[in-house]
Amino acid sequence: MNQIKIIATIGPATKETNTITDLIKNGLSIARLNFSWGSHEDHRGLIENIRTAAKTTNQTIPIIQDLSGPRVQQGTDHTFNSQQKAITEKDQADLKAITDLKPEFIALSFIKDATDITELRTDLKATNPQAKIIAKIERQEALNNLDDIITAADAIMIARGDLGDAVPVETLPFIKKDILKRCTGQGKPAIVATDMLTSMTENLKPSRADVSDIAHAVLDGASATMLSNETAIGKNPVASVALMRKVVDEAQKHTTTEPPEL
Repeated sequence: MNQIKIIATIGPATKETNTITDLIKNGLSIARLNFSWGSHEDHRGLIENIRTAAKTTNQTIPIIQDLSGPRVQQGTDHTFNSQQKAITEKDQADLKAITDLKPEFIALSFIKDATDITELRTDLKATNPQAKIIAKIERQEALNNLDDIITAADAIMIARGDLGDAVPVETLPFIKKDILKRCTGQGKPAIVATDMLTSMTENLKPSRADVSDIAHAVLDGASATMLSNETAIGKNPVASVALMRKVVDEAQKHTTTEPPEL
């Protein structure tokens, strides 16, 4: 059975090569860079460190360039500009800034329909045609056009933070389950993201609720689970990856369903 991937966001808490090496040794599969934060120089340095750590451990660690999209930052909170295109001028500049480093995945934020993916694929054709596109499901319009988006994208990210603001929060677990079912039906990998191990951002011991959340993502058909603040700014990034790897591997023993490989 394909081993479910562990994605970790690389940030201030994990920027050093030796820390990234430890993440890989404890189960990191894919590194995510959040382009809502940091300079181009910062991100280029992180990519260099990720590539060095991967070489040191003799592993292949793909990189996700996660674009900001029409994000409007308000202190520590944010909203999105629904009137703005999914691919903004900032996104275009961010793509250009590291195109020579050829990130393996591009995550597109706040998409509304399949045309957003088609536009990005056209943009990448001349610069990074091998990059796979991850469509982030974060707004009602994306849910309305979900099947077409799954068809057009290479993978789906269920970004539960913003999606949870767009739909009644009590419906979120069932929306997640439905998206995973539809992705499996089309043979497309899906990532479950946001607040998966929040308890370990500050504490070394995970909450039982977080452990259950990770396990149920696997049982529902996720191809990957993702850590955000837990590894970007958290106090226990390596332990968080190790715990997630342990829970994911245990959950896979309790399902016969093999999710599409990311």
